[in-house]
Amino acid sequence: MFSETDFDKLQQIMEESPERKELLQRLLESHQMTISAISHEIRNPLTLIYSTLQLIASQHPETASFKYWNQLMEDVKYTNLLLEELSVYNNSDRLSLTQTNTVSFFRTVSLSFAASITDTDIEFTSRIPDRLPDFDCDTVKLRQVLLNLLHNARDGVMLREHTAHKICLDVSTTEDIHQRTYICAKISDNGCGIPLENLGHIFEPFTTYKTGGTGLGLAIASRIARAHKGSLSVTSVPNDLTTFTLLLPV
Repeated sequence: MFSETDFDKLQQIMEESPERKELLQRLLESHQMTISAISHEIRNPLTLIYSTLQLIASQHPETASFKYWNQLMEDVKYTNLLLEELSVYNNSDRLSLTQTNTVSFFRTVSLSFAASITDTDIEFTSRIPDRLPDFDCDTVKLRQVLLNLLHNARDGVMLREHTAHKICLDVSTTEDIHQRTYICAKISDNGCGIPLENLGHIFEPFTTYKTGGTGLGLAIASRIARAHKGSLSVTSVPNDLTTFTLLLPV
């Protein structure tokens, strides 16, 4: 599967000539269609297997006492989750762009996350200005990115003991050296952090350091950011501060 570096190299090659661009676009589309077809063909029988296992459990309750039964069900559910996330990753660069009210969008995401942590001791702060420029985005996929980052922050702070758990969503505008304007969303937490040796790999597909993770969540988030002509980056000091920075062009 292509890494971010591979995609960067392909983009450079595609810019060199229209002929190469057309050929590589067709190859990438073929690559995506192949992954979609494989995922679809595996998911169908897997769904039947899971349904059959549920039927067995309902008609033979004694199976629940079998030593490996629960693990079998968990493995089937995990495989299905992996196929779903693989499909999302494969289609993460296909956007449906609409002009979006930035303030309203981020406040909606903020409220959604806040509602999910009402029964925890996490202190969540969102700093969203009353005025921000509108921008074109795929609201469904971008919401997925932000909630994924916020949920990762939640998991990170809950792993750290004996501390006041804090998460912050900070939205502003910024400019690069070419004076292009970007929406800048920073998600910070004071959780367990990410070791330095892992920072360079966390956006790579199937790389995970979380129990039960598929290793596709951050890879999906990064691809969606890049599809918006933006970027996703991270800085982290273990047991101190971790900040993910999402830049989206206006």
